[in-house]
Amino acid sequence: MVSLLRSIAAAFSFLTRLPVPSRAIGEGDVAATSLGRSVVWFPLVGAAIGGVQAAVAWLLGGHLPPALIAVTLVTISAVLTGGLHLDGVADTFDAWGGGRGDRARMLEIMRDSRIGAHGAVALVLLLAAKIAAVANLLPHTELLPRFDRLTYGDPFQRGALWPLLAAPVLARWAAVPLLVFFRYARADGLGSPFRAHARPAHVAGATAVALAAAVAIVAATPSADVSTAIGIAAASALGVALALAGLLDRRLDGLTGDVYGAAIELAEVAVLVAATVTSGPV
Repeated sequence: MVSLLRSIAAAFSFLTRLPVPSRAIGEGDVAATSLGRSVVWFPLVGAAIGGVQAAVAWLLGGHLPPALIAVTLVTISAVLTGGLHLDGVADTFDAWGGGRGDRARMLEIMRDSRIGAHGAVALVLLLAAKIAAVANLLPHTELLPRFDRLTYGDPFQRGALWPLLAAPVLARWAAVPLLVFFRYARADGLGSPFRAHARPAHVAGATAVALAAAVAIVAATPSADVSTAIGIAAASALGVALALAGLLDRRLDGLTGDVYGAAIELAEVAVLVAATVTSGPV
Protein backbone atom coordinates (compact mmCIF):
# COMPACT_ATOMS: atom_id res chain seq x y z
CA MET A 1 0.00 0.00 0.00
CA VAL A 2 2.86 2.39 0.81
CA SER A 3 4.49 1.81 -2.59
CA LEU A 4 1.11 2.34 -4.27
CA LEU A 5 0.61 5.70 -2.56
CA ARG A 6 4.17 6.69 -3.36
CA SER A 7 3.70 5.98 -7.06
CA ILE A 8 0.47 8.02 -7.10
CA ALA A 9 2.21 10.90 -5.33
CA ALA A 10 5.09 10.66 -7.81
CA ALA A 11 2.69 10.88 -10.75
CA PHE A 12 1.15 14.09 -9.40
CA SER A 13 4.59 15.50 -8.56
CA PHE A 14 5.96 14.74 -12.05
CA LEU A 15 2.98 15.93 -14.10
CA THR A 16 1.70 18.88 -12.06
CA ARG A 17 2.87 21.69 -9.84
CA LEU A 18 0.64 20.62 -6.98
CA PRO A 19 2.51 20.69 -3.64
CA VAL A 20 3.42 17.03 -3.10
CA PRO A 21 5.68 16.53 -0.04
CA SER A 22 8.95 14.80 -0.91
CA ARG A 23 8.44 12.36 1.97
CA ALA A 24 5.33 11.10 0.19
CA ILE A 25 7.53 9.86 -2.66
CA GLY A 26 10.62 8.78 -0.76
CA GLU A 27 14.28 9.47 -1.41
CA GLY A 28 17.05 8.06 -3.55
CA ASP A 29 16.32 4.67 -5.09
CA VAL A 30 12.87 4.61 -3.48
CA ALA A 31 11.93 7.87 -5.21
CA ALA A 32 13.31 6.63 -8.55
CA THR A 33 11.30 3.42 -8.26
CA SER A 34 8.16 5.35 -7.33
CA LEU A 35 8.60 7.65 -10.32
CA GLY A 36 9.19 4.78 -12.71
CA ARG A 37 6.07 3.00 -11.55
CA SER A 38 4.02 6.20 -11.49
CA VAL A 39 3.19 5.85 -15.21
CA VAL A 40 0.25 3.65 -14.20
CA TRP A 41 -1.37 6.69 -12.59
CA PHE A 42 -0.77 9.23 -15.35
CA PRO A 43 -4.42 8.98 -16.51
CA LEU A 44 -5.54 9.57 -12.91
CA VAL A 45 -3.62 12.84 -12.87
CA GLY A 46 -5.34 13.72 -16.15
CA ALA A 47 -8.72 12.96 -14.59
CA ALA A 48 -7.98 15.38 -11.76
CA ILE A 49 -6.98 18.13 -14.20
CA GLY A 50 -10.02 17.46 -16.38
CA GLY A 51 -12.30 17.49 -13.36
CA VAL A 52 -11.09 20.95 -12.38
CA GLN A 53 -11.59 22.23 -15.92
CA ALA A 54 -15.11 20.79 -16.18
CA ALA A 55 -16.09 22.24 -12.80
CA VAL A 56 -14.85 25.69 -13.79
CA ALA A 57 -16.66 25.47 -17.14
CA TRP A 58 -19.90 24.61 -15.33
CA LEU A 59 -19.47 27.48 -12.85
CA LEU A 60 -18.71 30.05 -15.54
CA GLY A 61 -21.47 28.92 -17.91
CA GLY A 62 -23.80 31.80 -18.66
CA HIS A 63 -21.51 34.37 -17.04
CA LEU A 64 -18.89 34.51 -19.79
CA PRO A 65 -19.03 33.76 -23.51
CA PRO A 66 -17.55 30.43 -24.65
CA ALA A 67 -14.38 32.03 -26.03
CA LEU A 68 -13.46 33.59 -22.68
CA ILE A 69 -14.30 30.40 -20.82
CA ALA A 70 -12.03 28.53 -23.22
CA VAL A 71 -9.16 30.92 -22.49
CA THR A 72 -9.77 30.44 -18.76
CA LEU A 73 -9.72 26.65 -19.04
CA VAL A 74 -6.53 26.56 -21.09
CA THR A 75 -4.93 28.90 -18.56
CA ILE A 76 -5.98 26.66 -15.68
CA SER A 77 -4.39 23.67 -17.40
CA ALA A 78 -1.14 25.60 -17.83
CA VAL A 79 -1.17 26.69 -14.18
CA LEU A 80 -1.82 23.19 -12.86
CA THR A 81 1.06 21.76 -14.90
CA GLY A 82 3.32 24.74 -14.32
CA GLY A 83 3.59 25.19 -18.07
CA LEU A 84 5.92 22.17 -18.04
CA HIS A 85 4.40 20.50 -21.08
CA LEU A 86 4.14 23.79 -22.96
CA ASP A 87 7.85 24.30 -22.35
CA GLY A 88 8.35 20.86 -23.86
CA VAL A 89 6.48 21.95 -26.98
CA ALA A 90 8.65 25.04 -27.39
CA ASP A 91 11.92 23.19 -26.79
CA THR A 92 10.99 20.28 -29.04
CA PHE A 93 10.06 22.42 -32.00
CA ASP A 94 13.02 24.75 -31.50
CA ALA A 95 15.27 21.69 -31.61
CA TRP A 96 13.46 20.24 -34.59
CA GLY A 97 13.62 23.48 -36.56
CA GLY A 98 17.00 24.75 -35.42
CA GLY A 99 18.94 21.53 -34.96
CA ARG A 100 19.05 20.77 -38.68
CA GLY A 101 19.04 17.05 -37.96
CA ASP A 102 22.22 17.17 -35.84
CA ARG A 103 21.59 15.12 -32.70
CA ALA A 104 24.04 16.94 -30.43
CA ARG A 105 22.76 20.33 -31.56
CA MET A 106 19.15 19.31 -31.00
CA LEU A 107 19.84 18.08 -27.48
CA GLU A 108 21.75 21.28 -26.73
CA ILE A 109 18.82 23.41 -27.92
CA MET A 110 16.44 21.43 -25.72
CA ARG A 111 18.54 22.32 -22.66
CA ASP A 112 18.51 26.02 -23.54
CA SER A 113 15.95 27.91 -21.44
CA ARG A 114 15.47 30.52 -24.15
CA ILE A 115 12.66 30.20 -26.67
CA GLY A 116 13.29 30.56 -30.39
CA ALA A 117 11.10 31.38 -33.35
CA HIS A 118 10.13 27.77 -34.07
CA GLY A 119 9.10 27.16 -30.48
CA ALA A 120 7.18 30.41 -30.23
CA VAL A 121 5.20 29.68 -33.38
CA ALA A 122 4.45 26.14 -32.21
CA LEU A 123 3.20 27.42 -28.84
CA VAL A 124 0.97 30.07 -30.38
CA LEU A 125 -0.57 27.62 -32.84
CA LEU A 126 -1.09 24.96 -30.18
CA LEU A 127 -2.77 27.33 -27.71
CA ALA A 128 -4.90 28.81 -30.48
CA ALA A 129 -6.03 25.33 -31.52
CA LYS A 130 -6.89 24.43 -27.92
CA ILE A 131 -8.86 27.61 -27.30
CA ALA A 132 -10.72 27.37 -30.62
CA ALA A 133 -11.66 23.72 -30.05
CA VAL A 134 -12.86 24.26 -26.48
CA ALA A 135 -14.82 27.37 -27.45
CA ASN A 136 -16.49 25.39 -30.25
CA LEU A 137 -17.46 22.58 -27.87
CA LEU A 138 -18.80 24.57 -24.93
CA PRO A 139 -22.13 25.73 -26.42
CA HIS A 140 -23.09 22.11 -27.12
CA THR A 141 -23.16 20.88 -23.54
CA GLU A 142 -26.22 19.98 -21.48
CA LEU A 143 -24.12 20.37 -18.35
CA LEU A 144 -24.02 24.14 -18.91
CA PRO A 145 -27.77 24.82 -18.59
CA ARG A 146 -27.36 28.58 -18.78
CA PHE A 147 -26.13 28.15 -22.36
CA ASP A 148 -29.48 26.62 -23.38
CA ARG A 149 -30.09 29.46 -25.80
CA LEU A 150 -26.93 28.43 -27.65
CA THR A 151 -27.57 24.69 -27.84
CA TYR A 152 -29.19 22.58 -30.51
CA GLY A 153 -31.74 19.82 -30.41
CA ASP A 154 -29.59 16.74 -30.93
CA PRO A 155 -28.56 15.43 -27.46
CA PHE A 156 -25.32 14.03 -28.93
CA GLN A 157 -24.31 17.55 -29.87
CA ARG A 158 -24.97 18.79 -26.36
CA GLY A 159 -22.93 16.22 -24.42
CA ALA A 160 -19.69 18.10 -24.89
CA LEU A 161 -18.17 18.53 -21.46
CA TRP A 162 -16.72 15.06 -21.92
CA PRO A 163 -13.75 16.33 -23.97
CA LEU A 164 -12.67 18.56 -21.08
CA LEU A 165 -12.58 15.46 -18.89
CA ALA A 166 -11.22 13.04 -21.48
CA ALA A 167 -8.48 15.12 -23.12
CA PRO A 168 -6.12 15.25 -20.11
CA VAL A 169 -6.77 11.57 -19.35
CA LEU A 170 -6.17 10.29 -22.87
CA ALA A 171 -3.18 12.55 -23.52
CA ARG A 172 -1.34 11.31 -20.43
CA TRP A 173 -2.29 7.72 -21.21
CA ALA A 174 -0.91 8.15 -24.74
CA ALA A 175 2.43 9.33 -23.32
CA VAL A 176 2.97 6.17 -21.27
CA PRO A 177 4.12 3.97 -24.20
CA LEU A 178 6.70 6.63 -25.03
CA LEU A 179 8.19 6.34 -21.55
CA VAL A 180 8.16 2.54 -21.55
CA PHE A 181 8.94 1.41 -25.10
CA PHE A 182 11.19 4.13 -26.49
CA ARG A 183 14.83 4.74 -25.62
CA TYR A 184 15.89 7.72 -23.52
CA ALA A 185 18.19 10.01 -25.48
CA ARG A 186 20.44 11.12 -22.63
CA ALA A 187 22.81 9.16 -20.43
CA ASP A 188 20.96 10.44 -17.36
CA GLY A 189 18.22 12.89 -16.53
CA LEU A 190 14.46 13.05 -16.33
CA GLY A 191 13.77 9.80 -18.13
CA SER A 192 16.27 7.63 -16.25
CA PRO A 193 13.80 6.38 -13.59
CA PHE A 194 11.32 5.38 -16.28
CA ARG A 195 13.98 3.54 -18.26
CA ALA A 196 15.03 1.68 -15.11
CA HIS A 197 11.68 0.90 -13.49
CA ALA A 198 8.77 1.29 -15.96
CA ARG A 199 7.65 -1.99 -17.53
CA PRO A 200 5.18 -3.06 -20.23
CA ALA A 201 2.84 -4.23 -17.46
CA HIS A 202 2.60 -0.61 -16.35
CA VAL A 203 1.25 0.31 -19.79
CA ALA A 204 -1.52 -2.21 -19.22
CA GLY A 205 -2.16 -0.68 -15.80
CA ALA A 206 -2.35 2.83 -17.24
CA THR A 207 -4.73 1.57 -19.92
CA ALA A 208 -6.98 0.08 -17.24
CA VAL A 209 -7.03 3.38 -15.34
CA ALA A 210 -7.81 5.31 -18.54
CA LEU A 211 -10.56 2.85 -19.42
CA ALA A 212 -12.12 3.23 -15.97
CA ALA A 213 -12.08 7.00 -16.42
CA ALA A 214 -13.66 6.66 -19.87
CA VAL A 215 -16.44 4.43 -18.49
CA ALA A 216 -17.15 7.02 -15.78
CA ILE A 217 -17.27 9.82 -18.36
CA VAL A 218 -19.66 7.83 -20.56
CA ALA A 219 -21.90 7.12 -17.56
CA ALA A 220 -22.00 10.82 -16.64
CA THR A 221 -22.60 12.11 -20.17
CA PRO A 222 -26.10 12.47 -21.63
CA SER A 223 -25.01 11.54 -25.14
CA ALA A 224 -25.74 7.95 -26.16
CA ASP A 225 -22.87 7.87 -28.69
CA VAL A 226 -20.11 9.40 -26.59
CA SER A 227 -18.36 6.03 -26.18
CA THR A 228 -17.67 5.97 -29.93
CA ALA A 229 -16.42 9.55 -29.81
CA ILE A 230 -14.07 8.75 -26.93
CA GLY A 231 -12.73 5.75 -28.85
CA ILE A 232 -11.96 7.97 -31.84
CA ALA A 233 -10.37 10.56 -29.55
CA ALA A 234 -8.21 7.90 -27.85
CA ALA A 235 -6.97 6.61 -31.20
CA SER A 236 -6.19 10.17 -32.28
CA ALA A 237 -4.23 10.90 -29.09
CA LEU A 238 -2.19 7.70 -29.32
CA GLY A 239 -1.54 8.16 -33.03
CA VAL A 240 -0.24 11.70 -32.60
CA ALA A 241 1.96 10.77 -29.63
CA LEU A 242 3.47 7.76 -31.42
CA ALA A 243 4.01 9.74 -34.63
CA LEU A 244 5.91 12.46 -32.77
CA ALA A 245 7.94 9.85 -30.88
CA GLY A 246 8.78 7.97 -34.06
CA LEU A 247 9.99 11.07 -35.85
CA LEU A 248 12.17 12.30 -32.99
CA ASP A 249 13.46 8.89 -31.95
CA ARG A 250 15.17 8.59 -35.33
CA ARG A 251 16.78 12.02 -34.97
CA LEU A 252 17.76 11.83 -31.30
CA ASP A 253 18.36 8.10 -30.86
CA GLY A 254 15.71 8.24 -28.16
CA LEU A 255 13.33 10.67 -26.50
CA THR A 256 13.67 13.37 -23.84
CA GLY A 257 11.47 14.93 -21.20
CA ASP A 258 10.66 17.76 -23.61
CA VAL A 259 9.34 15.24 -26.12
CA TYR A 260 7.15 13.66 -23.44
CA GLY A 261 5.66 17.07 -22.65
CA ALA A 262 5.14 17.94 -26.29
CA ALA A 263 3.44 14.59 -26.89
CA ILE A 264 0.99 15.24 -24.05
CA GLU A 265 0.09 18.69 -25.37
CA LEU A 266 -0.31 17.56 -28.98
CA ALA A 267 -2.36 14.55 -27.86
CA GLU A 268 -4.69 16.87 -25.94
CA VAL A 269 -5.20 18.96 -29.06
CA ALA A 270 -5.88 15.78 -31.04
CA VAL A 271 -8.60 14.76 -28.56
CA LEU A 272 -10.24 18.20 -28.64
CA VAL A 273 -10.15 18.38 -32.42
CA ALA A 274 -11.58 14.85 -32.72
CA ALA A 275 -14.33 15.86 -30.32
CA THR A 276 -15.28 18.89 -32.41
CA VAL A 277 -15.55 16.65 -35.46
CA THR A 278 -17.65 13.95 -33.76
CA SER A 279 -19.85 16.54 -32.04
CA GLY A 280 -20.73 18.28 -35.27
CA PRO A 281 -20.67 22.00 -36.02
CA VAL A 282 -22.07 24.59 -33.61
